[in-house]
Amino acid sequence: MHLTPKNPYRRAAALAGIALTLGGPAVSAQAPAQTPALPTTDATVRRAMDAIQAQQAWTLEQQVSICEVPAPPFKEQRRAEEFRRRLVSFGFANARIDGEGNVIAELGTAGSGPTVMIAGHLDTVFPEETDVKTSRSGNRIAGPGIGDDCRGLAVVLTLAKVAKETQLQPKGRIIFVGNVGEEGPGNLRGVRHLLTKEYTGANKVDYFISVDGAGQASIVSRAVGSHRYTISFEGPGGHSYGAFGMANPMHAMGRAIARIADLPVPARPRVTYNVGIVRGGTSVNTITPMAQMDIDMRSEDPAALKEIDGRIRAAVDSAVMEEKARWPDSRADITVKYDTIGIRPTGAQADDAPIVQVAMAAARAVGWTPRTSASSTDANLPISLGIPAITIDGGGRGGGAHGTEEWYEETPDAYKGAQFALLIITALAGTGR
Repeated sequence: MHLTPKNPYRRAAALAGIALTLGGPAVSAQAPAQTPALPTTDATVRRAMDAIQAQQAWTLEQQVSICEVPAPPFKEQRRAEEFRRRLVSFGFANARIDGEGNVIAELGTAGSGPTVMIAGHLDTVFPEETDVKTSRSGNRIAGPGIGDDCRGLAVVLTLAKVAKETQLQPKGRIIFVGNVGEEGPGNLRGVRHLLTKEYTGANKVDYFISVDGAGQASIVSRAVGSHRYTISFEGPGGHSYGAFGMANPMHAMGRAIARIADLPVPARPRVTYNVGIVRGGTSVNTITPMAQMDIDMRSEDPAALKEIDGRIRAAVDSAVMEEKARWPDSRADITVKYDTIGIRPTGAQADDAPIVQVAMAAARAVGWTPRTSASSTDANLPISLGIPAITIDGGGRGGGAHGTEEWYEETPDAYKGAQFALLIITALAGTGR
């Protein structure tokens, strides 16, 4: 989203150290707001930190059991209902599922201090028929989505449970969320609904934190934007023998893919592209009337993203012209149609932005060495709205995300993922009324 100087989010973005139209670390025009201190001496926070460590095995149980509840794209309801049930069992009688399918539970009072939202995403990339049963070998657990984002969901559940058990009272408000629609086809629909429909105006969110996957001390403070399309190549079609010599939509798509694959891109700013799905055809002996490909392109620099989008469209146009020129006697036309399947905004925050500084201090407090990075996560949307936002690791180790052999390894200090998150949210929301 490009924000004009008249946009009310512009001033908030500047104060938070957010750049909305430039890639890479932002340089704010003015000094960022004062960075909140970590509440490491607060007795309740210390009790909560100890409780998180003591409940490490319980957190892992939550991670495994929630992961065995299917949550394919746009069909997250079963997992959402289970997530809500667990929040209610901790004492969140106000836990609810909103109109988009997000699960929400609130602690504290709106307007009494900053509102901090912490979320894990419910959805996976896997189709409905995927077997989501996990398997375990020692400290390693395998299963679709076990890290991305069942680890994040488990951290959010742990924070919610410990907050109730220790009677944590934020000065502001903490909103615990299991959101829908983070993965590709979801196009951030969950956080989009939360931040543009549920929490606006006087009820707005001041800080957003996403816990996404396993790992230690990665702080995603810069948003990698993406353009995703289904590109359709259409023609009249015909018999492979009788109509031979007709311009072929499938062949045009093949030429387009080859041209796209040869496009050079810069290393800085980083630009990527991928044709991830192809489809079409009716039989082996039919010149298909339609062929389609799904393409993804990414960069944290909006200008670079716009440029690669234009170059890919030019490659498609050239491929169609080449296919038609190959059969000069053909009267069949080939038309091209672009259907948008996902647009994720770019954006960046300076390393001296308060939310980033708090996260870096929290990482050091639990014994981790923090590092900032860029990625495409739920934080893209709030960053684009001028809301300070980051995505953080949930502890432990993991790999193979988006594959059916995805794995998570429970390390001795995996509990530090939830401690890391706790220090961030309590610093930002404040403690003790």
